Amino acid sequence: MSGELSCPRCGRQEPDSERFCSACGMPLVRAADGEDAASERRRRARRIKPQYTQGELVRVARAQNQSEAELIEDLLLAHGIPSLLRGAVDVVDTLAGGRRDVLVPESAAQAAREALAPHGASAESF
Repeated sequence: MSGELSCPRCGRQEPDSERFCSACGMPLVRAADGEDAASERRRRARRIKPQYTQGELVRVARAQNQSEAELIEDLLLAHGIPSLLRGAVDVVDTLAGGRRDVLVPESAAQAAREALAPHGASAESF
C-alpha cells in the first residue's frame, strides 16, 4: 500500500514514509474506502497530544494477545499518547499467542509508563 497520507487536522498531504504531519504534528491517516473508518481514525487522531509525537519508537509494554494490546492502546490514547502495536519478534510468541509490543514515540515514553503503572506505583517499578 503506497501513496500519500493526509493530516486529519490540517488536511496537508504527506508521503507514506512519514508518520506525523510536518505542519502540525498530528498522526497521519490513509484515505479509507468507507467514511466511517476515516472518521473514526480522525476522531482518534484528534485525541493525541502533539508533544507526544516526537522521537523514535520505544517499547513501553508487551501484551499477551491482540485484545490486551488494544486495551493498552486505548488506555494510552485516553492520556493523549499515540501508540503502535507490533507483533513480538520471537516467532514462538507470535505463533503461540500473538504477543504484541506496544510502542510509543520517545517523547511519550515516560507518560506512557506512568499511565500504565499500577495505581500508586512509580514509573521505575513498571
